[in-house]
Amino acid sequence: MGGARDVGWVAAGLVLAAGACYCVYRLTCGRRRGGRRLRLRPSRSAEDLTNGSYDDVLNAEQLQKLLYLLESTEDPAIIERALVTVGNSAAFSANQVVIRELGGIPVVGSKINSPNQSIKEKALNALNNLSVNVENQIKIKVYVNQVCEDVLSGPLNSAVQLAGLRLLTNMTVTNDHQHMLRSYITDLFHVLLTGNGSTKVQVLKLLLNLSENPAMTDGLLGAQVDSSFLSLYDGHVAKEILLRVLTLFQNINNCLKKEGCLVIHPTFTKGSLFYLLYGEECAQKMRALVYHQDADVKEKGYPDTEMKPGRNIFTIEKGFSIWWKHGVPIGYSSNVHCKRSILGCFNHLEDNSRQRQVTDSCLLAQVL
Repeated sequence: MGGARDVGWVAAGLVLAAGACYCVYRLTCGRRRGGRRLRLRPSRSAEDLTNGSYDDVLNAEQLQKLLYLLESTEDPAIIERALVTVGNSAAFSANQVVIRELGGIPVVGSKINSPNQSIKEKALNALNNLSVNVENQIKIKVYVNQVCEDVLSGPLNSAVQLAGLRLLTNMTVTNDHQHMLRSYITDLFHVLLTGNGSTKVQVLKLLLNLSENPAMTDGLLGAQVDSSFLSLYDGHVAKEILLRVLTLFQNINNCLKKEGCLVIHPTFTKGSLFYLLYGEECAQKMRALVYHQDADVKEKGYPDTEMKPGRNIFTIEKGFSIWWKHGVPIGYSSNVHCKRSILGCFNHLEDNSRQRQVTDSCLLAQVL
């Protein structure tokens, strides 16, 4: 009997030991599987990486797989998902560099040629994130002209148009590539006036970038702009739009003041932005904004100024001068000597009757 009990205890011990070993095995195996998942993730297929549930930061190997997938597949759904993944990855500054070094910018850029509007939009979004890096802009600038054409010729207020405008806005944060948009300024104003609220805001963001660069001032002022542009300075316009058009005017004035130049024979033609901004109608709208209920709008209008009729001009205390003769701008300057010179020309060339006509048609506009 004692031997049987011993055998029983041995058997029980073996069972317990086996159970313990199994538990240890399960725990160890679980950890290994968990570790193996983490280690194997970089080795997942490129198509798996386009899964929206995959939210880890991608490494260089994974990004390379995605770029290869973009080059090799013709499946629109896969291309679109891959572009979204690359674009999301490009939100991280380190990946912006990696994607460039892997030759990814031309791969993504080639997709803006796609007739598929959704693919085009996703490619523009990816380039937009990549363009935050200044070195990347050097490679992205080759697409600027095409993006401009797509923005101007594509469906108004479309996702593609907005994506293109965002990319152009990023590309013009610095002055390096702004000159590439010079020939498109008139068309951008057309999109501004015909687009919806979201489009207007995005175009204005782009124009504001250009307006801060004195080298672009003549291009902006010379743009042919429909007179309906002045309606954007009405007090009832949405604040996010009104403040931006006021800032646009302010930036242009500031650039002119920095240049300190005098234009006796301006090259701007009628119908240009120059004629609109420095015309009497715009001045009246600006004066009306002094009574706007929003403090920010008031501040962007004509702060601390007083319109005083002078002999030949309407005078605004401090600032920058634009002289008009019979509705035609004859010069602008912030220099006192230039002011005297222009007034001297008035006195020398005009008789008293003509002087009264000049007085009625002259406007002095302030730099804010």
